[in-house]
Amino acid sequence: MAKDDDEKDLERHHLALVHWQQHAMESGEKALIIFEGRDAAGKDGSIRVVTEHLSVRSTRVVALPKPSDRDRSQWYFQRYVPRLPAAGETVFFNRSWYNRAGVERVMGFCTPKEVEVFLHDVPTFEAMLLESDLRLVKLWLDVSKDEQGKRLKERRTDPLKVLKSSPLDAAAQDKWEDYSMARDAMLIRTSTAEAPWVCVRADHKKTAHLNIIRHLVHALAPKKIAKTLPPPDPDVLFEFDASALSDGRLEH
Repeated sequence: MAKDDDEKDLERHHLALVHWQQHAMESGEKALIIFEGRDAAGKDGSIRVVTEHLSVRSTRVVALPKPSDRDRSQWYFQRYVPRLPAAGETVFFNRSWYNRAGVERVMGFCTPKEVEVFLHDVPTFEAMLLESDLRLVKLWLDVSKDEQGKRLKERRTDPLKVLKSSPLDAAAQDKWEDYSMARDAMLIRTSTAEAPWVCVRADHKKTAHLNIIRHLVHALAPKKIAKTLPPPDPDVLFEFDASALSDGRLEH
């Protein structure tokens, strides 16, 4: 059966990713790609699509459980550091240290002081990572309230999606405005010239996936590889700036 245009397009995007990772493995580059976003924004699915054809040995997906009592007694960044990539590796964080600025803040799992210390420290922490020649990409997946509600309902009713369910799902809609405020503060305080946040409008999953791949290739790959794909659509994926909080590009 002949491949349709969508399959061919996705295959072309995957091929560019594979070529980039071949280059990264040969040159010893270290890449860390952070996926953050509202509940049901599509982090799991996006990571699954992006990693589908990448090297199993050189690719890791990190999705940490809630911290233990021991974890909570440590320096906040401590449990993330051992998961960082070594030479030739690509690591995807499905949620990251930014839990402190989002879920932990909104749900009261940390103190206001701990949030403030985090927002103050994280740009310095990430600057240290960049100085160690680590390549860092931070993606914020944004989704509308209606679309989030639809996806959360599917988690409750579709037996194949039951493993995606979380006790925190119920708060996602009830605390929508609180999460919006936490997101806004996080983006403003932690998007830097060296480590900017890149926002993805993720209501349409397939479109979001293609644009994420385009961004990763253009941000990380040599020009001869990057030029095989068009740049991301700015109506779907864009580097954060404060005007996005008021011009409709980010959901409130």
